[in-house]
Amino acid sequence: MKKKVLFSFISIFIGLLIIGSSISLAQPQKETTTSQSLVTIQIDKKQLKNGGTVIVTGKAPEGKPVYIEVWTEEKVRAARLDAEVDKETGKRPYIFYITDEMPAFYNLLFPKEFSDVLEKEKKEGRKWSVSNLLRNTGATAIFEAPAQAKIDRYQTTLWASIIGSRGEKLPPMDKFENKRRAMQLVKAKFRDLPVVFKADVEINPDGTFKAPIYLPDNAPPGKYYVVAKVDKDTRSETVVFENSISFPSVYLDNAGRTVNLFVPFLLTVAVTTFGVLMGAGGGFILNPLLVMLGLPHTVVAGTVMPTVLFSQASGIYNYSRIKFISWKLGITLGLAMLAGGFIGPKLTELITLDQYKFLFGWILIILAALMFWQTTPKYLEKNKKEQAILKEYQRRAMEAAQKRKEGGK
Repeated sequence: MKKKVLFSFISIFIGLLIIGSSISLAQPQKETTTSQSLVTIQIDKKQLKNGGTVIVTGKAPEGKPVYIEVWTEEKVRAARLDAEVDKETGKRPYIFYITDEMPAFYNLLFPKEFSDVLEKEKKEGRKWSVSNLLRNTGATAIFEAPAQAKIDRYQTTLWASIIGSRGEKLPPMDKFENKRRAMQLVKAKFRDLPVVFKADVEINPDGTFKAPIYLPDNAPPGKYYVVAKVDKDTRSETVVFENSISFPSVYLDNAGRTVNLFVPFLLTVAVTTFGVLMGAGGGFILNPLLVMLGLPHTVVAGTVMPTVLFSQASGIYNYSRIKFISWKLGITLGLAMLAGGFIGPKLTELITLDQYKFLFGWILIILAALMFWQTTPKYLEKNKKEQAILKEYQRRAMEAAQKRKEGGK
């Protein structure tokens, strides 16, 4: 009897082991392949000098789209004032968004099949949208590097800018809102769609892909990171290459770009010569020319201010020698400039490049029209006093030149 009971327990135990092993075998095995092993990536160069092209190749699962995200370790400031009318409330929010962690260079490469989508968005002109582009190309989850930047926001007003404040700092945003605002800051920083987004990824039926990464000669120096992605969770490892620069090229960290110093140097010599002749430092001419070179208007405005001191100092010295300076009027104007110099930088931070160009352009047109009007024969005929001043200017200049000539003997 005891043997039968023991045999029964052993039989039951063995049966349970068999059932347990069969259940474990029936269950799916744990995935041992990582998402990174599904996408491979290689680059043909590890080093560039003053920009160039890096060719990316790799392999992804067949039939899947491949996106390539490229960004640099260098960071730069990006800012945007949200002053558009809210469709629901009908009011302007006046919220100022700013980050110091925007990649100085950023590219997102799409499969070539999305070239029509990019062209359609490009035709929107200034109204093109990063969020619309990413949504229509299925790349919303691919957009990651700029979305990781910490973005601060301020409830601002025009008065806050005048008194030197950005306004009241608002609470931090969640990841979703931060990413949405990062999309807007990418547009505010890089402005043109083709600068950031390109449909250059060529994908073959077997899943192999190839794409060029082009760095212009004004690209920042340092490390660049490259990742190939299929979706949010399926991606390659990160590969790195470096870009170096050499003199006369220098990197402007507050502009996020490299500049050849010879170009602005020669340009400034010509502009300053003409500017001092007109009784100014030349900044009003130099400013729009530097913007045309691609520098941010905020950096240009801030950089030109101290550089004008050099031309102004030499101009003040030479004009004082020929006694053409009215110190009473000059000091009065200087006090007014103190107020303008306090307000101007804050307003520059809030306006866009298009607004800056519009305002500056109209100021130059108005000044040019006034100066042209003052050279017409009819105006000069009515202003004999001005003609006398011009003649006196010529006489004093000739006397000063004669004295310098005699002093040199």
